[in-house]
Amino acid sequence: MILVALLVLAVATVPLAGGRLGALFDLRPRAPWLLLLAFGVQLALAFVPGEPSGVRAALYASTYPMGLAFVWVNRDIPGLWLIGLGALANGVAMVANGGVMPTTEAALRTAGFDPAPSVFANSAALSDPRLLFLGDVFAVPASVPFSNVFSVGDVLIAVGAAYAVHAVCGSRLVPQSLRWSGAEGGPDALPSPEPPRRRGR
Repeated sequence: MILVALLVLAVATVPLAGGRLGALFDLRPRAPWLLLLAFGVQLALAFVPGEPSGVRAALYASTYPMGLAFVWVNRDIPGLWLIGLGALANGVAMVANGGVMPTTEAALRTAGFDPAPSVFANSAALSDPRLLFLGDVFAVPASVPFSNVFSVGDVLIAVGAAYAVHAVCGSRLVPQSLRWSGAEGGPDALPSPEPPRRRGR
């Protein structure tokens, strides 16, 4: 939820920085089905109860080649590589822990969550976590709106998304040389005029 809130904040600040929000509608990513399929599998695994297992880990692992392929074919979009790096960091942590994002009891308590929930949770304080430094070891306190636990990967995703939005929209916060110009000359590029045709006599 906190990632969504940060993305909304990034979009809301574009006009304040002289950007054009309409440029987002000019963006035409290639092979969007790769991203949709990867997200679909991950959402299903997040909301379907189940214990950490090799099957869940394998299903999660299968989504990351799709995500990386999407990043590669759309590598001209600024910030997308940073989002992909954050997603990869999260994915490695989850695959290493059987499809569950490792966290700590301290982080869960800070965010206002039960360290030992009675139902399946996407993030959990495991008894023997692997790659814990990539897990949800940070927390937004329960006294703050959108309190939650988050990871280094989440930070990379948030920074990459904010940068991508401002770069695509031509915000003054992004240097001119780093703004998105589009795969085929950019959203503001005009087609070349056709040479005048001569009439035959």
